This record gives sequence, C-alpha cells and structure tokens, in this order.
Amino acid sequence: MSLIIVLAALAFLMYMAYRGHSVILFAPIAAMAAVLVTDPQLVAPVFTGLFMDKMVGFIKNYFPVFLLGAIFGKLMETSGFAQAIVTSVMRIVGPKRAMLSIVLVGAILTYGGVSLFVVVFAVYPFAAEMFRQSDIPKRLIPATIALGAFTFTMDALPGTPQIQNIIPTTFFKTDAYAAPVLGLVGGAFVLAIGMAYLEWQRRRAAARGEGYGKEHSNEPTAYEGGTLPHALLAIVPLVLVGVVNKVLTTVIPGFYGESVSFNPAVVGAAKPVSVPVAASTAIWAVEGALLVGILSVFALAWRPVVTSFAESAKPAISGSLLATMNTASEYGFGAVIASLAGFLTVAEGLKAIPNPLVNEAISVTALAGITGSASGGMSIALGAMADQFIANAQASGIPMEVLHRVASMASGGMDTLPHNGAVITLLAVTGLTHRESYKDIFVMTIIKTVAVFVVIGVFYATGLV
Repeated sequence: MSLIIVLAALAFLMYMAYRGHSVILFAPIAAMAAVLVTDPQLVAPVFTGLFMDKMVGFIKNYFPVFLLGAIFGKLMETSGFAQAIVTSVMRIVGPKRAMLSIVLVGAILTYGGVSLFVVVFAVYPFAAEMFRQSDIPKRLIPATIALGAFTFTMDALPGTPQIQNIIPTTFFKTDAYAAPVLGLVGGAFVLAIGMAYLEWQRRRAAARGEGYGKEHSNEPTAYEGGTLPHALLAIVPLVLVGVVNKVLTTVIPGFYGESVSFNPAVVGAAKPVSVPVAASTAIWAVEGALLVGILSVFALAWRPVVTSFAESAKPAISGSLLATMNTASEYGFGAVIASLAGFLTVAEGLKAIPNPLVNEAISVTALAGITGSASGGMSIALGAMADQFIANAQASGIPMEVLHRVASMASGGMDTLPHNGAVITLLAVTGLTHRESYKDIFVMTIIKTVAVFVVIGVFYATGLV
C-alpha cells in the first residue's frame, strides 16, 4: 500500500504538470496527500519541517542564480548581442543547422561549468532568434536546449564540473574524469541520436508547412538599436561568464578556507554566523561570473541597454521568480516523497537486481525519476546502496571508475519526467507548455536512459574504461 501511495502522488503531479497546472500549487498538494494517507497526524509537521524547509532552502541557495541568469539573458537580447551571435552563426553553419548550433552553445556553457538553469536563461534568446530566422517551430526549442544542456555534458563527458558528475567521487573515491572512454561513447551516442531525432522533427514540420509560429509567450525583445554589434564583441560576455566561473571556483576555497564566521551587528546578543565554503563555492562562483557578465554587457553596449533596462528587467525578474518557485516546490515534493515508507520499499526492491551495473543504473535512474531530481535521486541511491554496489562490483572485477560513470549517466536518465524542476523552468522561460513541447523532451529522456545501457554493454563487450 505504501508503494501505491508514492506512485499515485508521483502520477498525480506528473498529470497536473502535463495538463498545464502550476506545480507551485500542486506539488505541496500531492506531497501532503501522500502524507495524509500514510499518517494523517504528520501532515502539518511534515509540511512545515520538511516541505517548506527544503523549498525555502532551495530558494535561499538558488534564487540569486536564477535572477542574475534571467537579467543576463535579457541584457544579451536588448544589447543586440544575441542577434549578432545568431546572425554570425547562421552565416557560418547555415539555417538548416540552427538546432546543432544551439546544442553546441548549450554544451559549451555546461561543460564550462555554467549551471544548467543559467544556461536555459542565457541560451533561450539565441535559440528563439535562430529558430525564427530559420522558420523552425518554436515548440522544438525546449528539446534542443535540453539536448545541449541536460544530457551528455551534464553527466557523460569526462571532466564535466556539473554536480551529477561530482557526487559519485565521494562514494567511489574517483575523480571527475572517471571512465573517459565510456563517457565519450555515451556522450557521442546521446548527441548523435538526439540530433537525428530533432532534425527528423524539423523536416517533418517543414513538410507540413509548419514554421516558427506567431503570438507566442515570452518572446525575446527585438533589437532596435540600429546596426548590430560585431559578433566577436557580442560573444565577450559569454566567454567572461565561463572563464570567471572557472577562476572563482578555484580561487574562492583558497581565499576563504573551509568556512567563514562573522558576528552580525544586531541589537542584543548576536550569535556568530558560520558559512561552510565548500558547499557555497559553486554558487558564489556562478553568481560572481554572472555579475561580471552583466557588467560587461553594460560596458560594451551602454546606450541600448540603459535605454530599455527599466522595462526589459521587469519580465526577466518575474520570470526568474516563477522559475525559482516552480523548481523549489518540486524540490520540497521530492524531499517529502523520499521520506515515506513507500520510497524505502522502492529502494529495497531495487537491491534485488543481480547484475551490479544494471542494478546501479536502474536504482539511480528510478529514484531520480521519482524525486524529479538527478542529483537528489543519485544522492539517495548512493547513500543507501553504494556499499552494496562496491562489494558486488569488486566481486565481479568491475573498476570503481565504471560505477562512477554509470551512476552519473543514470542520474540524468529518467530525471526529466514532467515534474522535474529543470523541465518546468525550461518551459516557463520559453513560454511553452508541457502539451506543446514535452513529447520531444521525453524523447531526449529516453535517449539518455538508453545510453546508460549502451555504455554498460560496451564495457562488458570490450572491457574499455
């Protein structure tokens, strides 16, 4: 019965999200309904002590990233930089390769360490402009961005700094470059099959006479500043974001040490505030990088940016608030579901799968799907079952590097179900709905899930790591 409760809550939330209802409202409803059926007296304590605690914690950590990312993306629009870059890329690769261009831009940013959520805000203006010029249906933008940002550069390519590739290092004592050959094989598989699918959809739409469309929501602001800036100048803010993010990630721990403590100046007895640096470095680095990117746009395109900043910033701020609340609500839902007995039943049942790598892959991707979070599902799976995975792998002669790569890629498998925070953010930023665009996102989900088992097959067939 406990398992049915968990699955029912998950199915209800996915259904409501797909129907276009706000997860800000229905995530707590689904979570609390599950608690109500499980143990009615815990509804209020779980809502306050777990759901709201996790939701507020997410907002505390990530709202500045969402806000700065949205403003940066908007400034790239109003400065004309987005259109300048798109125009240059179109001239180089041609309009028929617009999708590949967006995938590569997203891949470069994520592999450079930029947060997936920031990439959504930063890449969307380019994607909208490029798709409009190429007359490709706007409904394909979310899947295109997802392929570039949510798949192979998130968890497959060796060395990616995304959290999904870092979490396994603490369990398997590996590094970010674990199983480089398998990672490259998996990444190439996802990129090739994903691009083949997107191009097939583009050709089908063209054959039907379907173009970009009109009267869409959240359309980027058209540049009205006259002559477009040079593409090399326009790309400077993007380069600065990537470089500064990398530099600050290295410099911050050395500057602050393990933690920072200070005494706030308040009336009465002030308790010292201690901030662990390791847990905040990635967020501080991204925030600092985005601030530098924003300032660089002001410096390089002062007149068009300042003229329209007051009005253009309003939708960016509103969009960042909505995206943050959507994702935070999902985060709270995942925490509540993970605390229920039915979730433990799922975790225990997954231990019965005999093959070590298949066991790990299914366990991680299933829990990521249930929680709607790649990092959350993987953390839960490895926290509960890492010792079992390691023991079974050692008995079968499987290197820890392979366990690392399989866990990382599996976390990015079924995590992007309709209730996933990144999916909801992506759709909100692009102004599209699940009904319009989720089918193509789900195909990306299937492709990256299949890729995990392709990698497992390659390992068993060749022994390559």
